[in-house]
Amino acid sequence: MRRADRLFEIVQLLRAAAAPTTAAALADALEVTVRTVYRDIAALQVRRVPIEGERGIGYVLRKGFTLPPLMFTADEIDAIAVGARLVRRIRDPNLQEAAARVLSKVTAIVPDALRAHLAAAPLYVSDGSAAVPHGVDLAEVRHAIRELRKMRIRYIDESGNRTWRTIWPIAMAYYVDVTLIAAWCELRNDYRHFRVERIQSSEFLEDKFPADNGGLLARWLALQNARSDAGEAPPAGTSAV
Repeated sequence: MRRADRLFEIVQLLRAAAAPTTAAALADALEVTVRTVYRDIAALQVRRVPIEGERGIGYVLRKGFTLPPLMFTADEIDAIAVGARLVRRIRDPNLQEAAARVLSKVTAIVPDALRAHLAAAPLYVSDGSAAVPHGVDLAEVRHAIRELRKMRIRYIDESGNRTWRTIWPIAMAYYVDVTLIAAWCELRNDYRHFRVERIQSSEFLEDKFPADNGGLLARWLALQNARSDAGEAPPAGTSAV
């Protein structure tokens, strides 16, 4: 978590607390050390955030303190509401929870006139039909993409063929009816798309693949843009070839 995000989260936790909150409790919630919390509290106090208390007793946020309101247009509020609801389609519990937290945070800090509309926007988003994956954790896939970590997967294609693949995950592709991992496949020495519900088991390896200054992702995106310009359908998500 970036420090700026952590400072914001400390203010939010103290605002929601009904009693003084210890540094240890804040550290547990933020998954950092108590010493880090002490430094963050001091930094907030230097910035004139009215946090009162001391080590060993706990901290409180003086009543009446509010963060500067974020200003959004009506269309921007609608975009936030629709975006958060669209995340429900992708069958990724961690992202769904993150979207709910984002919506809650934005709702808490926008001006009162916009708060009710954001919390209960008259915009309906239907659920998608993508299958729920059981052989792979999508949060770990996203972590592997960020960390350039290779994956070892057991995959079954549309014909029922089972293979073991070592892949370099470079992107997630979310469609209404399917979620794909876009990757470089060491077996095929080429790009392949893997439907997450067809992954029977997965292992995240210590080995890393080369960053290539974003070249792998850039070339994959170029292929997707070319396919789109040609009017082709999205990738079928099979690695049978």
